[in-house]
This record gives sequence, C-alpha cells and structure tokens, in this order.
Amino acid sequence: MNLEKISQNFTQEFPGDKSGSLMPRQTTGLLYSLAPPAGFPDARLIHLNEKLANEIGLGTFENQQDEDFLNANLSPALAKKSYATAYAGHQFGNWAGQLGDGRAIFAGEIVNDEGKAMELQWKGAGATPYSRHADGRAVLRSTVREYLMSEAMHHLNVPTTRALSISLTGEDVVRDIMYSVQPAEEPGALMVRTAPSFIRFGHFEFLFASGEAGLTAKLADYIIENHYPEISSSGAQKYLDFFSAVCKRTANLMAEWMRVGFVHGVMNTDNMSALGLTIDYGPFSMLDAFDLAFTPNTTDLPGRRYAFGEQPKIAQWNLWQLANALHPLINDGEALQEILDNFGGYFWNRHDLMMVKKFGLDRLTQSDLQLFNAWQGVLQRLELDYTLFFQKLERPEAFGREELQAISYKKLTDTDLAEFQGVMNDYQKRLSSARITREDSLRKMRAANPRFILRNYLLFDAIEKLTDGERAPFDKLYSALQRPYENIFPEFNQKRPAKYEGVPGCSSLSCSS
Repeated sequence: MNLEKISQNFTQEFPGDKSGSLMPRQTTGLLYSLAPPAGFPDARLIHLNEKLANEIGLGTFENQQDEDFLNANLSPALAKKSYATAYAGHQFGNWAGQLGDGRAIFAGEIVNDEGKAMELQWKGAGATPYSRHADGRAVLRSTVREYLMSEAMHHLNVPTTRALSISLTGEDVVRDIMYSVQPAEEPGALMVRTAPSFIRFGHFEFLFASGEAGLTAKLADYIIENHYPEISSSGAQKYLDFFSAVCKRTANLMAEWMRVGFVHGVMNTDNMSALGLTIDYGPFSMLDAFDLAFTPNTTDLPGRRYAFGEQPKIAQWNLWQLANALHPLINDGEALQEILDNFGGYFWNRHDLMMVKKFGLDRLTQSDLQLFNAWQGVLQRLELDYTLFFQKLERPEAFGREELQAISYKKLTDTDLAEFQGVMNDYQKRLSSARITREDSLRKMRAANPRFILRNYLLFDAIEKLTDGERAPFDKLYSALQRPYENIFPEFNQKRPAKYEGVPGCSSLSCSS
C-alpha cells in the first residue's frame, strides 16, 4: 500500500490541541484534539477491501507495515498526528451538548491519481478526549455490521461512507448488547473507513454553541471549497447556497433510503453528514415487511422517532438545527426558513420520481400519487416483504394466492386477497396505458429494485459464524452485496424466517448493537 501518499494536513486548517496529550472532554475554541490509537500488538487483519484500496490510491496489501497501519499500530511519528474531532448534537430530539469522535480517530487523507481526496479513519482504535466514560473500543459484531452494510449501500448506489478493512484487535471487550444489565465479553475489532469528509451537522452545532462564528465560517469555507464546487457565490449568499445544497443532498439521500428500504435507527444530528452521506451504522435495518412505523432500535421505543416513514421529516428537523448553526454567517432567518419550507416539496418530487422507476412507469401523473398511496396501504396491511414484492411485480399476472403468501409475514385472508387484486388491477390498467415498451419498463424496475439486500438475520448468522472462526458466510455475503441487482445466491432471496423474530441483535437492536 502507498502509505507515503497519506497526508495529515487537517491540523493545519483548524485550531486544536497540539500537545499530544488527551484533553478533558469539555473543550472550547478548537475543533479537534490529538488522539493516538491505543495500539494492538496482537491485532490481525481479517479482510481488506482491495478494490476500494486501489480506487483511492492506496494500492494493494504488501507487507507488515501495511497491516500495522490498518491495525492502528503506528510509528511514533504518525501516532502524534492522529486526532479526533469535537462536535455536538441533538439526540432523540434533545440537546446533548458537546460530543465528539468517541471511538473514531482520523488517520489521514489520500488523493488518488484522478485528484479525488478521501479521508481515512480508524473506528474502535481506543479512547479519545471525547469518549466520555467509554473505552473507545468496538466489538466484532458491530464492526462487521458497519463494514458490510456500508459497502452494501455503496453497491446499491446509495451515498455512504465506505469500509476499507476490518481487523480483530486481540482483545476482549465487555458490552451489554440490549442494556439488560447482562454484560458479556466479545471479541474486539476495529475497522478503517473512508469518506470524502466525515464532517457532520454536529460540527457546526458545536461551533455555534461555542460562539465560534469565525471558525464556523472557516469550516464552511473548507467544505464548500473541497466538496461543493458548484457554489461560486460569495459573502452571506455563499453560506445560504451551501445550506440549500446540503438540504438537496439530504433530501436525495432520504429518497434513496426509501427506495431500498433502509432504516438508519438513530438519526441524531451528530449522525448527519454535511455531504449527504449515510454515516454511522448502528441499530440499522433493511425492511423485511413494509412498515412505515418500523424501527429496529429498541432505544427508539415507544416513540418511534426514527421509524422508516419518519426519516424524511426527521431529516428536515435536523436541517433546521443546521440552519440555526449557520445563521450567524447568513443573518437572514426568512431566507433560511424558505429553504427549509421547500425541503418537503423537493423530497417528495424525488420520492415520486423514484417510485415511477420502481413501478416501471413511463412518467409521473397526478393519478400515480393515488396509486402509490394505495399500494403503500396494501403493502403495510398485508405485511408484504418490501424487496420481494417489487421483484414479483415484474410479472404481475403471476401473483396468485400462493405467490402472495410466500412474500407475506401474516396469514392472508380472502379479504386481503381481494384488496390486493383491486389495487393490482389498477396498476395493470395504468401500465397498459404507459407510453413505454415492456422491455424499457422492466429495465427501469430492475435498476431501481435490488435482488439482494443485507437483511439483519443474514448479518446475525454471518457474525455468529465468524465469531466461531468460520469465515465462509461472511465471504458469501461480501460477494452478494457487491452485485445487489443480480440474483447470485437464490437462497438469500427469501423473506426473513420466523425463527429470527424478536432475536436480540437480529430483528431487535440497541444503540450498543
């Protein structure tokens, strides 16, 4: 790997602690603190995303020095330059004050031959000044979940952070997976993840709460210059255009989540990317049965603030907090409010055009909105598997009772079948009037509707086997997720088996998952 190409220049951009010592958690007037990894002499690399390594300019794994870097075992010179950033945020709707990278440490930045820069970050490499009372470690279970899911989202064409490598640290880490006062030792692990930037809404909230308007402008300028090249305005208008662009990227992200059936589970403002990426994979889930009220996160019960159908609304709420943080740079509340008010219209336009593709229609008409709503009601009441339904919809004439029951999570009645058939008749009538060939219709559907999704029960099984030293299920999932629009492994193309219902770490998760 071309480790010499990795630079650590961020510390030259923003004020921070340069003493090399861990600082107290409460910090002001700075955006980061130096934080060397803990060091893991017994760490062992278990997977390297070689394709991604080549894409970002690192090349291939070659020697022990490469493995040491991926395992966060650094030379003293490199370790002195790694750092964690401070941010703040609203968690479950409440102001949480200063937070920060509690188990994520910046490793450097690399620029590939095409001039594209990517940041590298260790996750699970030890405590930082922002770990509060935590240990900064991660367990194999949660690390594998993020490692595989972030790559699955990338191949589904959903904006996301990505995963470069995963290692066992050689340590056991104590975790209480369901906060049930039953802590247990689990294998420790760490990963290297990448993104163009890991800056979050929470970074701006932190600076706003600290009264750091000058540093807020500096951070915004840095993000605009490096990640929003379309913005050419100046002064307050530049920051207003920046906020508008973040709103649009976030709306696009929400539409993509809805397309593939992804539920983040913990959409706190500190888990929202300033680049419109999916970031921080914790108690996430892909939908099995379609359910707008579904949340995989037990911490989110009973309010279901972050349920599947609530995600666009919560994104807008989070953008409201970002608007407050940017207000000192813009000083025009009405202009910010107008952008926020337009978020819903922009999202629903993206959503409805996305649904046109999922249903294989030629264009969006006013009556299509009623059709989409009718289908949404049927999918929810009949507890139909979201992914499998759209696969079966390619042959609407073959939807008999047996085929429908095979993708439902409830025992269907004659009334259910009659309701389904009524909406199906409306769909077939609309499809017959479409000014598009059947081949083009199917092409649209197959590009929008995945064959493979990384269901929690598949992850659960692979993690259990990997913990016991069996690697094959992990490798099989990794192969499948790279080609999600193909039916590579038919055995994955089925609804969740009943035996996984309610299993901790599978259908129900916590923020510790």
